[in-house]
Amino acid sequence: MSDPLGTPGPPGEEPGGTLRPTSPAALTGWAIAGLVGGWLVHPVADRYGTAPIITWAQPLALLLVVAILGATAWVTHRQVHVRRERLDPQQAVNRLVLARACAYVGALVAGGYLGYAVSWIGVPAELAEQRAWRSAAAALAGAGVAIAALLLERACRVRSDDPAP
Repeated sequence: MSDPLGTPGPPGEEPGGTLRPTSPAALTGWAIAGLVGGWLVHPVADRYGTAPIITWAQPLALLLVVAILGATAWVTHRQVHVRRERLDPQQAVNRLVLARACAYVGALVAGGYLGYAVSWIGVPAELAEQRAWRSAAAALAGAGVAIAALLLERACRVRSDDPAP
């Protein structure tokens, strides 16, 4: 990816630089942190009150985010790679920052809901099965957020042989 802001260089030269794609290790770290945090919600909430109930609103809201990110990725890909148009630098940075943030948050949310779902497996509580299934659905939607964000990040990528603006 091209770094629209560039890195400082000698006076009189154009700023330049590169920005690496989101690393799988960073996404894995956020997912593991979410997994541990989500798993801990159940025992902590039981000790101090009632464990949260997961409704269908959570996975549906995440699916809405997936749709928005996916549409933005598709529009960006068509604009940059198919029609070979240049994005406004501020717009490119905004989309890249959105993609990065959503990839990290999507991994964290997916891990969190997965951890919460796993914490309910085998528990003989009244709403345990419902919490586990809805949390698993939200975890899948959170993974979808991360995937759509990575697609948007990839759509923002500019070939290295493209002429400088």
